[in-house]
Formats: sequence, C-alpha cells, structure tokens
Amino acid sequence: MLIKQTVDVSQPIESVWEFFGDIPQVAACLPGANLNEEVGENKYRGDVVIKAGPVKLEFAGLAEIKDRNDATKTITVAASGADKKGRGEASMLLGAVLTPSGGGTRVDISLDLTISGAAAQYGRGLVSDVTSVLVSQFAESMQNRLSAIAQGLDPNAVAGAKPASGLAIGLRALRMALVRVFSRFFLPYQPQPSR
Repeated sequence: MLIKQTVDVSQPIESVWEFFGDIPQVAACLPGANLNEEVGENKYRGDVVIKAGPVKLEFAGLAEIKDRNDATKTITVAASGADKKGRGEASMLLGAVLTPSGGGTRVDISLDLTISGAAAQYGRGLVSDVTSVLVSQFAESMQNRLSAIAQGLDPNAVAGAKPASGLAIGLRALRMALVRVFSRFFLPYQPQPSR
C-alpha cells in the first residue's frame, strides 16, 4: 500500500538534507523504532514495536539507504523485518524529496508498505490509517529535532518520537475511518462522467 504525505518544515533545505543523512536521527523520529547497530555502509539493524489494542507486534530487521542524491535532494530507504514471535513480516520503501518552500523546506514523503501475517488481517483501511498516523508523528518529531538543531541545542536532548501507542494510534485511526465512512454516505453523490 502506498501512502503519501507532504510536510513543511521551517528550516532551510540544506539543514533538512543534512538531517536526512543521519539515519540514527531520522530513526529517532519514527514511533516505536530503535536502531541497534550499523552493520555496513548505510545499513542498520534495528527493531520497531507497534501496539494496537491487545496486539503488540515487534519487528526486527534491517534498514538500508538505497539511493541518496545530493543534487536532487532525494533519498530512498528500504527496510524489512520479521515479527519476533513469527506472526508476520513487513517491508517498506520510504522515499523523501526535499524542495525549497519559502524560507523553509517541503518534504514529500512516500511510503510503500507491505505487511503479511497477523498485522495484515486488520485490513487495508485500518493499516493505512495507522500508518498515516505514524507518518504524522514522524513529521512532528522531525520538526522538533530540526528546531533544536537550529537553536544550537542537542537534538538528542529533545524527546524523540513517542512509542507507537495503541490507544493514541487507535483513536486517530478510528477517527480517520469514521470520516471515510461518513463521507461515503453523507456527501452528495457525484456521478462519474461517462466514457
């Protein structure tokens, strides 16, 4: 499933690009993510914990920078892992494109996510909503860290992303799902043009 989101940050493009080159900093912005070690050039071993209600998924795996282009300010990171209890696997391809926007930077994020096993049973809509919430939390944490860097503060002193909490994620995802359902039933019907 492909999820796209645009984030505007107040820092200049060079600062944001430098930030994206520091994978441990980027990982600290991902809810529930933890990098354990660097296992090669641009390769990292880590894990991600996501709680959604009574379900707690703990994925262990690898993340690798597949492409980083300084001229176009684009980066692609691939990650894959397996649930520690053998209940499924997940892989993702994360892309970011940075462009100047006023005095700040526009970050276009695309996340192509594939999930199998226990997490996949919840359906595409719920997984998409939960992932959208996680991307929003990533963006907020990234902005906080970039602001700390701009102020000359240690970004590690700034609180990283909150753990991927089931209640907070569940409530926001539920709200998104309800909006989607209500809009189907209560917005005026708009017929599609005939071909």
